[in-house]
Amino acid sequence: MPEKLWDNKIESMPLSKLKDLQLKRLKELVHRVYEKNKYYKNKLSDAKIKPSDIKTLKDIEKIPFLTKQDLREYYPFGLVCTALDEIVEVHASSGTTGKPVVGPYTKNDVELWAEVMARSLWANGLRKKDIMQNSYGYGLFTGAHGFEKGAQKIGAMVITISSGNTERQIDVLRDFGTTALACTPSYSLHIAEIAEENGLNPSKDFKLRLGLFGAEAWSEEMRRNIEKRWGIVAHEHYGLTELIGPGVVSECEYKKLHVNADHFLPEVIDPISGETLESDKEGELVFTTLTKEAFPAIRFRTRDLASINEEKCKCGRTLPIQSRIKGRSDDMMKVKGVIVFPSQIEAALMQVTGVSDNYQIVKTKQGDITSLSVEVEPSEERYKEGHLDDFEKQAEAAIYRILNLNVPVKALQPKAIPRSTGKAKRVIER
Repeated sequence: MPEKLWDNKIESMPLSKLKDLQLKRLKELVHRVYEKNKYYKNKLSDAKIKPSDIKTLKDIEKIPFLTKQDLREYYPFGLVCTALDEIVEVHASSGTTGKPVVGPYTKNDVELWAEVMARSLWANGLRKKDIMQNSYGYGLFTGAHGFEKGAQKIGAMVITISSGNTERQIDVLRDFGTTALACTPSYSLHIAEIAEENGLNPSKDFKLRLGLFGAEAWSEEMRRNIEKRWGIVAHEHYGLTELIGPGVVSECEYKKLHVNADHFLPEVIDPISGETLESDKEGELVFTTLTKEAFPAIRFRTRDLASINEEKCKCGRTLPIQSRIKGRSDDMMKVKGVIVFPSQIEAALMQVTGVSDNYQIVKTKQGDITSLSVEVEPSEERYKEGHLDDFEKQAEAAIYRILNLNVPVKALQPKAIPRSTGKAKRVIER
């Protein structure tokens, strides 16, 4: 099997054998958490479940879900299933909506993280000869660390520049001959914007060939824009602090998102009823970490909406394929009876001639009524042309075609919307 696969044995394993491996690891996991963690033992006992009750993969549905609120309730180390002196590394979420979610790692967990990230980056096309500029923010956030570990395991050179100081990012891109850029998709566009202001052509004046993007939702239209602007192939990564960080799901050369399902058991549920959905049905993603030691998560509700199927991919991988994230159930807005996701508005805007990559969705709530409007920057050239009312009408028409909903659009002067070196803030409330 081709050198395209990092781990041929696992990535092209027959589906029946993969399921056998998942079941073996699931049984071991449930037994371990039952013995090692008071919270999990009480949770399973309250549901009248013993480890011996897990006989098939479907039996996982007997186990109650794990939520972000549970993780915050047992902050910081209440769900740890090892001795604290076995923990060698700790990461955490931002904690912007409450206590942060803490992710502790044993030595084996760190090695596992490096392995699944190497597998993911290899699937993207990263090789030993590459120079990867790691422009995710270093700190407690998992992103930068996961990409560094995976790239180093492959043997690629890693530039640990972190996010921010965009002028310096551009200098390093040129001077070091960077071939792969790892950051949020919105930050890659900001770097391109500043490069153009400095008289550079992102697609011609750099050696970039790969974009390794994650940590925020982005549309296919945004991907095409990034690829055209930089002259690269842009790949998506999906992961969560609650699971391991990046390394859970990543794209192959055909831009199919493969779940590293030997380590992360996926389910898709109805977000309201909690019932498990059939293959290819869209719902909320739920994951179980089959091999994590310090902090195993069993049936963690991600709130992310997608679907999963088990078709074999042209790349040779038999790992399940996840659709791109439609949005978070938390981000879902109901406006005049219509369900709206920010990604749908982005997809519409990217179809408008003369639109830039910078926009904000303004959410206004009066009583029980929610209304939306959009503020968007035209490109410098389009702004200079004037007739911005025509531009606004074109944007409104594009949104209407997708949502069948009238959403007012206001064109702003270029640079009016704040830029971010991390996750772009796309939805604001007034």
